[in-house]
Amino acid sequence: MVEAQSWTTRRGSNPRLDPAADHLLDIPATPPGDVRNAPNAIGSLVSLTAVIIASWYLSNIGVLLLNKYLLSIYGYRYPIFLTMLHMISCSVYSYIAIVWFEIVPLQHISSRRQFFKILALSAIFCFSVVCGNTSLRYLPVSFNQAIGATTPFFTAIFAFLITCKKESGQVYLALVPVVFGIVLASNSEPSFHLFGFFVCLGSSAGRALKSVVQGLLLTSEGEKLHSMNLLLYMAPMAAMILLPFTLYIEGNVLGITLEKARGNWNMVFLLFGNATVAYLVNLTNFLVTKHTSALTLQVLGNAKAAVAATVSVLIFRNQVTWMGIMGFAVTMFGVGLYSEAKKRLQAMISQPQCCKNSS
Repeated sequence: MVEAQSWTTRRGSNPRLDPAADHLLDIPATPPGDVRNAPNAIGSLVSLTAVIIASWYLSNIGVLLLNKYLLSIYGYRYPIFLTMLHMISCSVYSYIAIVWFEIVPLQHISSRRQFFKILALSAIFCFSVVCGNTSLRYLPVSFNQAIGATTPFFTAIFAFLITCKKESGQVYLALVPVVFGIVLASNSEPSFHLFGFFVCLGSSAGRALKSVVQGLLLTSEGEKLHSMNLLLYMAPMAAMILLPFTLYIEGNVLGITLEKARGNWNMVFLLFGNATVAYLVNLTNFLVTKHTSALTLQVLGNAKAAVAATVSVLIFRNQVTWMGIMGFAVTMFGVGLYSEAKKRLQAMISQPQCCKNSS
């Protein structure tokens, strides 16, 4: 950093004390380096944020397309084992990011009670991810994303059932087009599959239940965990939960995978890349929230569903109808209304009491 230069004037030569020197101009001090470089710093920050958002989009859409390719096109029909690989990947990468690179401070589980709370969240997380991956075997990504947009609907239901929390009338009203749009899209979906539809709904319900239960279980100051630390502990628990299920339901999946890998090394790169991108989804979620806000992440998530659906149609060429497009658009419109209603409700709650009285 360059410090401001100081000037030592000769005795009697100060222009401010010399009446004959009124025409002279003061020479400004050299500004500090951080002031001169401020535009560059702002430009760098904007560029960094843009790169992080782009990475978030690429990782989210990338893991969807890779899952669809592996489970449906490539013929690797083992969604539970694939989810377990994701969890193992998240465990390893989370440990490296937190312990080695210190991306966030390491937090420890403080009690047995907190451990069982995280274990419960891990079980719900497993259910949601396995259902989401399973649905990709039967449904196109575009329809999968349309159904996934119903998560706010299930969040409102679980919040009421578990915590007896009632939302405003605007919030409940915004959920009407969310459900109506899915009804339109389902009735006109050429690749509709009943089992795939229900497991995809299960995935959306699982995500909603996890968010409600997480807010309920880890609210005290002693139990709050950073999202990256929560992933560090949830991922290995989830992998251990999934292990007996994959062995019982999917049989000798490890032997089959190794056999496929010997015959085709692309299988190894596909699984490794898929598991890595699955972790990047969580990492970029954190980075986007850190460099923008949780609200920005929510808005980007709404747009992500439309982008993923469009990219999927362009790549996999799955058939879509105008009624299906209209239903998806109505659902996304409802999600946008829901987000706006929640934002206004939160602003009213956080408004100072004096401002409420004056209004």
